[in-house]
Amino acid sequence: MNSPSHLGRVAPDRPSVRRSGLLVVLLASAVLAGCASFSPDAGFSSIESAAKEKLGKDVRWARSDADADAIDRRVQELLAKPLSVDDAVQIALLNNRGLQARFQDLGITEAEVVQAGRLPNPGFTFGRLRQGDEIELERGLHLNLARLLTLPMVSRLEARRFEQVKREVTMDVLSRAAETRKAYFQAVAAEETVRYMRQVKQTAEASAELARRMEQVGNFSKLARAREQAFYADAALGLARADQAQRASRERLARLLGVWGDQTQFQLPERLPDLPAEVRNQPDIEAIALSQRLDVQAAKLGAEQTAKNLGLTRTTRFINVLELGLVRNTSNEAPRQTGWEIGLELPLFDWGGARVARAEAIYMQALHRAAETAINARSEVREAYGNYRSAYDIARHQRDESVPLKKRISEEQGLRYNGMIIGVFELLADARSQITSVNAYIESLRDFWLAQSDLDMALIGKAAMASPTGPAAAAVDGGGAGH
Repeated sequence: MNSPSHLGRVAPDRPSVRRSGLLVVLLASAVLAGCASFSPDAGFSSIESAAKEKLGKDVRWARSDADADAIDRRVQELLAKPLSVDDAVQIALLNNRGLQARFQDLGITEAEVVQAGRLPNPGFTFGRLRQGDEIELERGLHLNLARLLTLPMVSRLEARRFEQVKREVTMDVLSRAAETRKAYFQAVAAEETVRYMRQVKQTAEASAELARRMEQVGNFSKLARAREQAFYADAALGLARADQAQRASRERLARLLGVWGDQTQFQLPERLPDLPAEVRNQPDIEAIALSQRLDVQAAKLGAEQTAKNLGLTRTTRFINVLELGLVRNTSNEAPRQTGWEIGLELPLFDWGGARVARAEAIYMQALHRAAETAINARSEVREAYGNYRSAYDIARHQRDESVPLKKRISEEQGLRYNGMIIGVFELLADARSQITSVNAYIESLRDFWLAQSDLDMALIGKAAMASPTGPAAAAVDGGGAGH
């Protein structure tokens, strides 16, 4: 009798040895399978710790209706009063749906980690052969030994990939906080600018109306009136543009906060925070950035993971398919046959060189990307710090020099007007100039807070790219180029 198995068969072993060997395999399988289990929070505690440490804020993953209700109550509580920048960041971290969707990557990746740590299901074959009056029944149980032998290594690789995903999600949380902070300052500045632009329009409108009346009585030339009318037209256009910028900045903030409906009527303060008394002095800012930037750490982790994958590829380059099978054949005309069989792929045409070359290329790619990330981190933090210092100096100059000077000029012009030395149009022109100076200070103050937000983000890093290698289990299951 010939077995139909494509793997071939060796001589049957003794029953006692076979049973003890099977017992060892099953026992090892049970132990390894027990190690692959889900964590209580899918690694979310590390995200919470990072948000608390670097932002002083809470994050919450809405994994149940109770979590969603708690988030809604907290958001409504914060929206019931004029928003501070800290309140806006807290709402975004709790309520932004894109961030909640990003948290699901933790559950997805953990499921892949657990799957990679579990044993492959055994295969069962059953055959019924008939030759004349003889009927042969063949039964086989097969287990992927290659997957079993590399299971500990694959589990470690997947665990490192899970750590990388947690870093990336943490980076997204911090990035969303920085975006919200910048959007908040832009929205507050835009509303403040609209108020000042209304004042500019009002003074220009008054000046244009006075010029029209004076022209009618013959005390003003057409050219002078046209100039005043042009000032009014420019002021009206400036107000329209300020209104447009105010709506756009407020809607961008609303998207980051994740609010809709009546929640979009949130209140903002009337003015930006004051300029700090002193500027940060950080001569060692590059070293600080390299030591704490999460994208640099993620790039290093990715390179290490790729190196481990390369080692796994080299280990399995010749043994890509390895199976162990238990055989039990019965026939109505012969004694029962029992035994075991082992099958492996013969490296006659594909010696695994293509898979190893691919892994080496991916490893070198990861090294270059890690080096690029570090170089870019140095440059980005230098640029952000330089912009921060420049924005502070500009805003301080506007506050201490330009605005007070325009105010003194306006006061002097008021005295001259009271003394009938200048006319009303010169007085109105100085009033417009003073309002414009104040508005320029608002913009410089806004630019400073934006620059500080950029600096804070530059010290943390950018969102890291996902690992290009995918789940490590593919190194064993996924067959090489020749399959």
